Amino acid sequence: MSTTTNENSAGTTAPADEEQATHEVKLTDVAAGKVRSLLEQEGRTDLRLRVAVQPGGCSGLIYQLYFDERILDGDAVRDYDGVEVVVDKMSVPYLSGASIDFEDTIAKQGFTIDNPNAGGSCACGDSFH
Repeated sequence: MSTTTNENSAGTTAPADEEQATHEVKLTDVAAGKVRSLLEQEGRTDLRLRVAVQPGGCSGLIYQLYFDERILDGDAVRDYDGVEVVVDKMSVPYLSGASIDFEDTIAKQGFTIDNPNAGGSCACGDSFH
């Protein structure tokens, strides 16, 4: 018996008949545009926006947003008009229904995450539980 595999652009392999899992994280049009702009500035079309939850901060959990060229086993991927958002399998339940936006105002500039699963956050707003 043989197994067919497909190599993705990151160089990792997955079974050919295995469908990529998806997640319920939303990326607003404004945030997708900002990600696209940042990738164009870097001249990189092979990167995805990875969103994760990690232990840390004063409330117990912190968000991680960064560009990643890899898709790992168990990752869930969703495409927003050419911008791929990747969430690892451990973070998916913490981020289900979360929305990522980008604000560019006098008071604040940067990505924001509105997460209905967060029971509360610390005073600085950098971590949640």
